[in-house]
Amino acid sequence: IGDKLQPILRQLPSVTKAAIVDYLGEAETVATRLPNATSFARLIGSYSARPVTYEMLPFGHPLCILFSSGTTGVPKCIVHSAGGTLIQHLKEHRLHCDIRPDDRVFYFTTCGWMMWNWLVSALASQATLLLFDGSPFHPRESVLFDYADAEGMTLFGTSAKYIDACRKAGLTPRRTHNLASVRLITSTGSPLAPDGFDYVYQEIKPDVHLASISGGTDIVSCFVLGDPTTPVYRGEIQGPGLGLAVDVWSDEGRPLRLAKGELVCTKPFPSMPVAFWNDPDGRKYRAAYFERFPGVWCHGDFAEWTRHDGMIIYGRSDATLNPGGVRIGTAELYAQVERIPEVLEAIAIGQDFDNDVRIILFVRLKSGVALDEGLLRQIKSEIRRGASPRHVPAKVIAVADIPRTKSGKITELAVRDVVHGREVKNKEALLNPEALDLYRDLPELQN
Repeated sequence: IGDKLQPILRQLPSVTKAAIVDYLGEAETVATRLPNATSFARLIGSYSARPVTYEMLPFGHPLCILFSSGTTGVPKCIVHSAGGTLIQHLKEHRLHCDIRPDDRVFYFTTCGWMMWNWLVSALASQATLLLFDGSPFHPRESVLFDYADAEGMTLFGTSAKYIDACRKAGLTPRRTHNLASVRLITSTGSPLAPDGFDYVYQEIKPDVHLASISGGTDIVSCFVLGDPTTPVYRGEIQGPGLGLAVDVWSDEGRPLRLAKGELVCTKPFPSMPVAFWNDPDGRKYRAAYFERFPGVWCHGDFAEWTRHDGMIIYGRSDATLNPGGVRIGTAELYAQVERIPEVLEAIAIGQDFDNDVRIILFVRLKSGVALDEGLLRQIKSEIRRGASPRHVPAKVIAVADIPRTKSGKITELAVRDVVHGREVKNKEALLNPEALDLYRDLPELQN
């Protein structure tokens, strides 16, 4: 870690001292290899506690800078406000999640994902935070459900990928655990497929409130999320956040119902970023959200209202597939193919081909499973039956790994760039950039 810190400190001349937290038992050793560094324990050892004094600041005073994943270029440096963030989180926690004083709130997240900021704000609702660091399947596949029972967890926050992984691992917490305290399970990070809803209610807890939620780092909160007062419908997010003018628009800027389009917010809301760091004239800010529809926030998600006034998110707009000029969300394919037990995970892109776009589907298979003719037919049949013939990929290719961001999200745009021979910008934003080499110059995609 010392080798990584040295170049960082060289580029931060304002830093006069670095404090190393003793997470791995190496703080003292690491500190000796860095200029003006010490262990955190040694740093605070000479101080005694004093009364905390609070300073009154404007509602919109900057609170933090969150960084976008950066897989399509330089990360956005998003400045969020203290007041806007807090009031938005209070609304989501108390009204949408029914968090009460003395609840015990958990979200499986790292500090690099906005869900960590979202979790910390639960202190404002007088809840206790439950923290977990490490693999969600180590030392046992059931470790998070063990944690839920041991700590009396009331809100179990996780990702759609975790729920799907539990399903494919054959976990049945309903039979192996009590989970009596768990009132709410929230899922985010990617769309939760209908099979994920089935699994939660059949194998985890039949009387839980399952809330698929969606928003992002850009707003450090949600545009659409749960509602404890209305029914949960399979495969749907329950509805928009209170006080948010969320809608789905066509490319021409017309509101859509029961049709796919762009997720927008037509009026200002509290957790809009204050600014982008190092964007003095606001040009990058406006280009990021207001260029598509002037004066209207365009979030970049491909979405659809349902007849229940809920919403389905089909993936990122810039990752949508466009064969024959018809837009298809990547989540529409994943929902079908990932129900096949042999398929652990999938990633789909559109490849420019013969003056059109063809769908290419990459699948990561269980250990020991080969993509033979039988499995290939099954994959295409599931997609045709569960979606439509137009969704069936032109090529299905097995890969050993799928590139993802450091918050665990798969990166269709990076794979698409590699397949087309384009440079992937900011590979440092990926957790496993070496996986991109698996998609480069594939013979199957050369004709």
